[in-house]
Order: sequence, then structure tokens, then C-alpha cells
Amino acid sequence: MTDPRRTALVTGANRGIGRAIATALAERGLRVIAAARTAAAAEAIAETIGRDAVGAGLDLADPADLETRALALAEAHGPIDVLVNNAAVLLPGDGLGTTVAAMTESLTVNTIAPFALIRALGPGMRARGWGRIVNLSSGWGAFEEGFGGPAAYGVSKAALNAVTVQAAAALGRPVKVNAACPGWVRTRMGGEGATLSPAEGADTPVWLATLPDDGPTGGFFRDRRLIGW
Repeated sequence: MTDPRRTALVTGANRGIGRAIATALAERGLRVIAAARTAAAAEAIAETIGRDAVGAGLDLADPADLETRALALAEAHGPIDVLVNNAAVLLPGDGLGTTVAAMTESLTVNTIAPFALIRALGPGMRARGWGRIVNLSSGWGAFEEGFGGPAAYGVSKAALNAVTVQAAAALGRPVKVNAACPGWVRTRMGGEGATLSPAEGADTPVWLATLPDDGPTGGFFRDRRLIGW
């Protein structure tokens, strides 16, 4: 008999917001594939999540075969119904001080790798008539908020927002594709002075990952409220 539970793939699940998202989805009854840069890190966090979570090594800095690897995970663990593109890098440098290498790495990990995973898994969601894709973005990538923070990060998140809009249009309403700004979260990236816990930062992404059929698509959300691009 086919297992009726949904399966979620969460990138960067080994710490911070990604770990909180993966844990919350597992607590809601989803089967979770917790992805991290190395298989060892992924398997370790899957053990702490429990509830038959599995770990998967996915190095987003090398996206050449991400589509193949994502499809292999879907084949091994059942159709992937929920994709949370959480993993990201934050590299220093302002608009003139950012190196080409930093810009390239940021766009590769923060934009191109999520695009590759959407390309791999989105068509299957569309064919099955149900899917949820959540791209972890940032107000630092919002034109309406004037950007902010390191330039390469902001540019890559603005590009991820554009990917969100394009994917939502291409996949249609049964597949909800949205971007989430988690806010300022106490993680290795956000620092100890941040105002939100990882669980609080995970709230909007988890909400978007579990939207009902009449939920929104093609939007950018913070605190479960629509914000401007």
C-alpha cells in the first residue's frame, strides 16, 4: 500500500533554521529528508529528528548534478511533495568590495542550486497535482526594503525571489511556491544578538510548507504576512 504521508526535503537541515524547519515538519507527520553538505552531518541530524527522518548529503556549491541526485532521493524515499530551499552562504563585502568569487559562490548556493532542485522536483509535484516549495529569502534581498547587509547575499536573495515568481507561474496553483523572510534569527549566520529563536524563524517557512489548497502562491512572506519584493 502506498504510504499516504507527504515527504519533505529540507536543505541545510543540520543546524539553525533548517534544523528547526525539519524538526517541525517531522512533528507534523511528514517524512523528512534532512540534507546537509556532507552525508555524515545529514545522517547525524536525521537521528536527532527521529520519526524515520533520513539524511542526505547535498553539496549546493556543486549544483551540476543536483537534479540527478534529487530525483534519486525521490526514487529512494518516495515522491518528494515539499521542498524547502533553506541552505545559504553569507559572504562579506559591500557593492564595491565584493569579489567576483564571492558573488559567484553566493549565486551558486543561494540561487542556482535552489533553481536546480525546483527544476528536478517541481514537475513531479505538478503531475501529482500537489506540492509546496519554500525558498528561504531575506529582507536584505528586497528592493522595497532597500537591500542591506553584504552585497552578494542581497543580490542572490533578490535573484531567488525572481526564481520564486517564475516557478510559481510555471508550476500552477496546485504547487504553492513562495519565498519566506524568517527575520533576524539566532543562528551562526544571524549571531547571538538576533531577536528570534530558530523555532520562531521557522514558523513562516513551516506555515508555507503546509499551506492548504486555497493558500497563496508566488508571494513573499514574513510573520505569515505578505511583504513587498
